[in-house]
Formats: sequence, C-alpha cells, structure tokens
Amino acid sequence: MRTPLSTYRLQIRPSFTLFDAAELVPYLADLGVDWVYLSPILTAEEGSDHGYDVVDPSSVDPARGGAEGLKALSDAAHAAGMGVLVDIVPNHMGVATPAANAWWWSVLEQGRGSRYAEAFDIDWDAAAGKLRLPVLGDGDDELSALKLVDGELHYYDNRYPVAPGTASEGDSPRDVHARQHYELVNWRRADNELNYRRFFGVNTLAGIRVEEPWVFDEAHAEVKRWFDEGLVDGLRIDHPDGLADPKAYLSRLRELANDSYILVEKILEPGEKLPAEWETEGTTGYDALADVDRLFVDPSGEEQLTALVPTEPYTDMIHGTKRGIADHLLNSEVQRLVRLLPADSGLDAGTAADAIAELLACFPVYRSYLPVGEQYLTDAVIAATVRRPDLAAALRVLHGLLNPLEAGSTEPVSLKALGELAARFQQTSGMVMAKGVEDTAFYRYSRLTSLNEVGADPAHFAVEPAELHARLLRRQLEQPAAMTALTTHDTKRSEDTRARISVLAEVPGEWAKTFTALEELAPMGDGAMANLLWQAIVGAWPLSRDRAHAYAEKASREAGASTTWTAPNSEFEDRMHAAVDAAFDNPEVNALVVSLVERIRSAGYSNSLSAKLLQLTMPGVPDVYQGTEFWDRSLVDPDNRREVDFDRRRQVAASFTGGSAPAADEDAAAKLLLTTRALQLKRERPELFSSYVPVSVEGPAAQHLFGFDRGGAIALVTRLPLNLEQGGGWQDTAVVLESGTYRDVLTDRTHQSSGRLAAADLFGIYPVALLVREDGE
Repeated sequence: MRTPLSTYRLQIRPSFTLFDAAELVPYLADLGVDWVYLSPILTAEEGSDHGYDVVDPSSVDPARGGAEGLKALSDAAHAAGMGVLVDIVPNHMGVATPAANAWWWSVLEQGRGSRYAEAFDIDWDAAAGKLRLPVLGDGDDELSALKLVDGELHYYDNRYPVAPGTASEGDSPRDVHARQHYELVNWRRADNELNYRRFFGVNTLAGIRVEEPWVFDEAHAEVKRWFDEGLVDGLRIDHPDGLADPKAYLSRLRELANDSYILVEKILEPGEKLPAEWETEGTTGYDALADVDRLFVDPSGEEQLTALVPTEPYTDMIHGTKRGIADHLLNSEVQRLVRLLPADSGLDAGTAADAIAELLACFPVYRSYLPVGEQYLTDAVIAATVRRPDLAAALRVLHGLLNPLEAGSTEPVSLKALGELAARFQQTSGMVMAKGVEDTAFYRYSRLTSLNEVGADPAHFAVEPAELHARLLRRQLEQPAAMTALTTHDTKRSEDTRARISVLAEVPGEWAKTFTALEELAPMGDGAMANLLWQAIVGAWPLSRDRAHAYAEKASREAGASTTWTAPNSEFEDRMHAAVDAAFDNPEVNALVVSLVERIRSAGYSNSLSAKLLQLTMPGVPDVYQGTEFWDRSLVDPDNRREVDFDRRRQVAASFTGGSAPAADEDAAAKLLLTTRALQLKRERPELFSSYVPVSVEGPAAQHLFGFDRGGAIALVTRLPLNLEQGGGWQDTAVVLESGTYRDVLTDRTHQSSGRLAAADLFGIYPVALLVREDGE
C-alpha cells in the first residue's frame, strides 16, 4: 500500500476546479507536499461550494472540472511523484433540487415501486405510504401556490414529478398532489414528523443505505473507475458514523479500492480508540488537533477564566443540549426508534420516547459498533438511571433491546443479527452528539474557545508535556499512518486564531479586565455569548466588519440561548451587532481590542509556529489545509472556505534563498518557510521520521520547551511564551543531545553540542527549531 508522507487539502469548487488544482501542483511539490487531498468531486447540487451534497455519484462534477479535470490533476500529481487522496460521501445525497438527483426523482415519481426506494432510508408506513417533504412555508394555504407545468408540480421554483396516470384534464394541482407518492408539508414539521433519515438536521441531505450491496455498487461505480484507471491513490470517508455498518462498508471499500489507503472522519472522544478491526489507516486528525492545542494552554489560567462568566458544569450543559436536540431537532429519529420497539416491550410510546431521548443525551461517545463499544451503552443506561430514576424500568427494557447480543460477545455480527432497532440507535446517537455538542454547546461554553473544536472536550483545559509525549508515543505505535490536522474545512476556528486565543490563559487577569470593560461599553445581554464573540474578534483581528457580523449571527443562533435560526430575537441581535460595530466605530472599544491584540500578538505567533512544527513532525500524516502555510485567522465556515491567494504564496516562497530566515511577523513568510522546510525534509528524508523518543530538557525554563527525536529529525518548540518572558527567559536552559554538529533546517544555522545545546541559542531567531545531525549519522 502506498501511504502519504503528508497531504495538502484543496477545496474543489466551480471557482477553483480540478484544472486549477493541476496547475497548482508545481507549487505544492516545491512546498514539499507528498499527496494532493481533494474535497468531494462527484456531481453536487448546482452552485455547491463544498461538494457534500452529491446528486449524481456516477460522474465527476462538470462544474468542478469533470472527468477531464480529474485526469489532468492526476497526471500532474503523479508526474511530480505525488499521490491523490479524495474525499467521498457515502452517508447521504443532496435532494434540494429533486430534478438534479435521478435517484430521488424516481422515488418521488414511483414511490415504493421505484428501484431506488430501497436506496434511501425511508419509513413509508409512518406516513401512510408517502414520503414527507418539508418544503412548504408558513402561509395559511401554501398548497394553493402549487401549479401544474409541463406534467410536473411546481411550488414556486421547486419542481416535483407527477406519477403516471395521476393527472387528468381539469384536475386542480391540489388534487394531483394528493395522488402522489410524496406529501409536501410545512417545513416546521420535519423535526417531529420526517420519515426519511437525513444528515443531522439538514432536510436537503437524505441518507442512503450503502449496506445494501447494489446500492454500494451503484454509489461507488465512479469511485471504482478511479482506482481501476490509476487516477486516485486513497480515500477519505466522510461521516462513517452515519452508516448502518461502518465495518462492513470499509471492508467492501478496501476491496473496491484495491487495498489502497483509507482514512475515516471519525470523531473520537478523549480516551476513545478507533475500532481495531476497521479497514482504515486511521482518522482525519481531530484527535491530534486536540492534543496539540492543549500543550500551549497555561493550566494556571483555568480557575480565573472559569470564574469570569459563570456557567453550568460542561457535563450538565452537554446533557441538556443533547436532550434538547433529541426532543426537538431530531425528534423524528427518536419517534422512528419508538416505532421499531416490539409490541411486547411493555413500553408506551411516551415513556419509550422519553427514555430513548435520555439515553441519547447520556451516551458518552458518538456511537457504538456492537459488540464493540457495548460498555458505552451500559454507561449511558447507568447515567440515565441516575438522572431519571423514574425511567429505571424502561431503561432496563431498552438496554436489552438495544444490545441483543450475548454478554461479553466480541465476534462481529451482521445487521440482521443485530436488528434494526439496535443498528438505528447507533446511527442516531452520533447525530445527537454532533448537533448537541459541536453545533450547540461549543457555542455556549466560552471559557477558552480555542478548546472548542470537533473531537475535543472543552472541559479538558490543558495537557502536560509528559502526558503529550505518552500520547504521541502511542500514536507512533498504534496509528503511524493516521492523519494529523490543525485546520480543516470544519474547524470552528483556524489554527492561528486558536493559537492567539490560547494566550489568554497566560494572562487571564488582563483578559478579565478587558472583557469587563467591553461588556460595559457594548453590552450584549448574554455574557457567555459576549465572551465567545470578543475572543473570536481578538483571535481573528484584524478582520472585516462583514466577517465579524456573519460570525456573530451564526454563533449566536447555533448556541440557541438568546436567539435561534427559526425564531430570531431581533432585540438581542440588534445589541449584539451594535457591539460588533463598536469594535470598529467606538474609539474606546477599538482601543481595548487593539491593545489586547498587540499584547498577545507575538505570543500568538510563537504558539502558531510551535503548533505547526509539532503537527508537521509528530507521528502521523500531516495535512496542511489550503492556505494555512500563511497565517490564517479564519472563523467557522463559510469563513474558513474563502478563496486562497496562491500567487502571493508563490511569490513569497520564491524569495527564500539559502539560509534566509524571515521574521515571525504579520507577513507570514516565517510560517511558509517552516512549513516548506519541514515538509521537504519529511519527503526527502523519511527515514528520519521512523520512531519517537522524547528529548530531555534541563534548566529553570525546562517546562517551556517541548521536543522529540523522530529518528534523526529533532523537533523543538516553545510553549507558554509570555510566562517564559516574565520568568526571565531561557537563562541556562538546555536540550540534552549527543555530542556532535546539528543543523537547524529552518534557519540553516549549525549548532555544536557537547552534550547540551542552549535553548537561548537554538531559539535565537524563531521559537522553534528542526535539527538534523550533520556528523556521525
């Protein structure tokens, strides 16, 4: 199997096609990248910038360059000695435009009689044999807007098929609608009455059943062609937790892909491990991101930051947000589980729904894969019983039904043996976790928002160096080919935004004083949201007014505490947007923001460079998200999917000569230099990255230096830079290394060790160093 040494993620879209990516290959090769990593490229909804709403899995999207574009990119990458990794989406399809999706159109037209009825995850009996489409507005008689046009039903710009023989001359559109295999209903009914599985709460992304062999084959026919023709070298699998049987899916996929490299976008909670029997090299790196970030957080700041905006304990918060999701946004999934209960369960529908929702709220990880993870179901039953003793009897019944396997069983089981109820509960628990935690609690728990990332637990404040060494050693042993990441298309804040925000843990008193003053000058009326927004503004400053307002609107509505998407609170939002404007227009507010940014800017640079070098050189396959070889202070999507100025990056890269070492300042050249030289070393000397041994450090500032030897490549980084400065700097702190001559790949400077190398000398230019032995190798 060919395994990448590094990857570079590109967002392929109509404005940046596969042909554009092919033209970028020489720059990426110069950067040191080993594989090009593409966002989804199958045909998606027209105008889609992300590609996760595939409407035709049988073709590469013409708007993204089509088959010819993929061939051009593949040829260019392979000619440069690079591989190609592609993101695919097996869990769902885009159905926003029914006419664009032949599978969905067929189901709407023919109902259960359609060949594709089996492909979608539809509970026909829940709606008397019809498929509910939640598209109607809030008018008193929205069906009156229906029109018959060229043998189709039109609702404004939306088009739907008419089944053969269901429309006669003189029939009203309303009468024709009543005869169809689908029912157009008010959009607000989706959360409680939808009868098809969606991606989380997105009505326009309908779940498909790749567990059915023919559905898998048809959905992956184009993907198979890529491997048969040698166009692609590996796959990234989006949202495997949505699948009924991820293990079986990955086994089939490995065979289809000719035993090629496969990664899964699996979100692991702290301490959770990827199922060992899955056919995959590992995750896409959110777990690595969480570990790296916490090395640069000062644990001494936890108490003061926690006290700044008092809130409920995080565990209680996420129980509440998850329960809210189960009771509202995803209640249709809970009701479907209720309908699957055996008639002799002894549970009435109301009690069953209450108990199932409580179990989902108490589930400690995204999901189980029975028999793997059965302890998590037990943990959830225990936690739910403690919180709701009135449901104890119902929870006991559900425990047996949701895990029908013999106690202690470790043998893989088929979906048939597991049963639909247990399988569907596993699919549902991941949805509830994602929406309740990532998309709600992460916007409410604002103690230190650099910690609020997918795959991380914001309640885990910092990691000590010894613990991180242990985790990295385990990564080297258990998943050396898994991806590592710092920024993705889904991160809530980019790596450099988080790096600056993390500095606040070193100056919690200064942040508290600044935040209090900001609240007095520009009150929002929601302390937790204000804390989150001001941290975002400080972390991303300078940013445009439009970006700040867009983030404020999304963050506040996702939090759902003072305003929501479905019922915006104009009074609160007016205050919030006035506060954002004050950052630009009010001299006192602007001065507070600018002053704090200046105070922590250099420390933020230090954290950024240190985190980047750590990620690029630690065990695993480092991914560089598009553009982040420069400073990138993005916020949540779509802010983190903006166009990248590659011409500027090419120009700066071309300016590097010999041992040039540009300053770590706002022009971002230092980060590009670090990224380039670390990736080039890994690509040219992979044998230097074959093991992991912590580097010993001695001296009064030893806690500020973290380092490891990967088998010849020695990475050294600075942590907690403000505390280091306030404590008198490096003084006589030194790294313990064998005697010899070492070259810093980043600066091209040489250092002579007689057993120790002085930190002050190593970090004379940058807060990081990447050493290789120049003698006695």
